[in-house]
Amino acid sequence: MRGPLTTTPTRKLLGPQNRHLWFWIFVGPFVLGLTLFTYVPLAWSVYLSFFDAHNTVSPTDFVGFDNYTAMLGDDAFTGSLVTFLVFTAFIVPATYVLSLALALMVNRLRWAQAFFRSVFFLPVACSYVVAALIWKMSIFNGVRFGLANTVLDWFGADQIAWLSTTEPPWYWLVIVTVRLWLQAGFYMVLFLAGLQRISPRLYEAAAVDGARPGWQVFRYITFPQLRATSVAVVLLLVINAFQAFDEFYNLLSDSRGYPPYARPPLVYLYYTALGQGQNLGLGSAGAVILALIIAVVTVVQARWFGLGRKED
Repeated sequence: MRGPLTTTPTRKLLGPQNRHLWFWIFVGPFVLGLTLFTYVPLAWSVYLSFFDAHNTVSPTDFVGFDNYTAMLGDDAFTGSLVTFLVFTAFIVPATYVLSLALALMVNRLRWAQAFFRSVFFLPVACSYVVAALIWKMSIFNGVRFGLANTVLDWFGADQIAWLSTTEPPWYWLVIVTVRLWLQAGFYMVLFLAGLQRISPRLYEAAAVDGARPGWQVFRYITFPQLRATSVAVVLLLVINAFQAFDEFYNLLSDSRGYPPYARPPLVYLYYTALGQGQNLGLGSAGAVILALIIAVVTVVQARWFGLGRKED
């Protein structure tokens, strides 16, 4: 006869009084979907990276690390990493400054704060593909009908082929502004949450000590208190920059294909794995290398910023 405390595998799964049952009912489908559509493809991609996988997802010709060696020796792939560095150098500080400025302005509003918060956050819900097409066909169109060239014409300036001019590289203005418009609202909300966690007593104490409102209070009170939020924002911005694809592909590609400039890693891997050669082995090796770079950069950043370290 079993005692009341005797446990069986079924009882461990369901928990006392079947309390765990509803947890598995709600979470189980998500875990199953995550496993089937994320973890299994990731594992299979790592598997493919060690094989000669031309036009097949079930290769038999094992090549070891040859795909990795080929990718690291490919000037086009290393050039795509340079493109990522340039893109990161533009988009990370620009998004950080703009989202923080928006958060500070919205946080100071005494009325209609929810309205302006919603207005600035609304672009986050827009598709990257749709936004890229609007930027390409309506705002930065290379002909006189584009909004940007229309404004230039008002001031008597020459029209610019924004997406095909490489000297100077005007296409960076198009790529950075569309990403900036799409994601600044999301990081503004993160900064707003950080601002609202700052105790008003700190500002009262600063006022008693004679701190002048404005830059002095921001420098010595607000900005240091946003350290944890700033670390999270920078980490997310760098990771998202590595994953840039939609805006690059939809802005720069046309019926002739993709130009040789401004080709980030995911665009290069897309053409490697799904282009004419359909070399899934090389593409998978490049994807694994990119994932490892993201992981290393994230860990280094976290260590550098002291993420998770106990504050004194």
